[in-house]
Amino acid sequence: MKHSIKTIIKQMVFIISGLLITMTVAAQDNEAYEKAINEIQQQFGTIPSMFEVYPNHALPGAWENFKQLSSPDNKIPPKYRELIQLAVASQIPCDYCIYFHIASAKAFGATDEEIQEAIAHGASTRQWSMILQGNQVDFEEFKLEFDAMMKFMSENSKE
Repeated sequence: MKHSIKTIIKQMVFIISGLLITMTVAAQDNEAYEKAINEIQQQFGTIPSMFEVYPNHALPGAWENFKQLSSPDNKIPPKYRELIQLAVASQIPCDYCIYFHIASAKAFGATDEEIQEAIAHGASTRQWSMILQGNQVDFEEFKLEFDAMMKFMSENSKE
């Protein structure tokens, strides 16, 4: 099968273009990765293992998400954010997350009593979720019942 010179040139241009695009994307990915690694190093004085084990190509996005969720611009103050995350981590359970969020909550001023209460709230939510889910309580019925309860309590709190 003979190929014309034009066909061969077109194929070569297509292959070279693909390689150049791939190399450009790889270089951009590498730049984004290096930027993320540098920012993490500057933030923590080290590269924590949770970032080291993350796939290199996805680390810039994960780091950006981490920064955004830890931003001082967030509506939930840091202490409460850490207590919420501790309640979730305790429910999972995740030893790494529990350690991280207890230490972080304390760094943001949480007391031992607040930490204990956050964990108890997480446990309570899990317990009642299990009761409702396990007994297959109708969700739409639950919502109607709950809304009526809230209305009743709201009306009675005004007296």
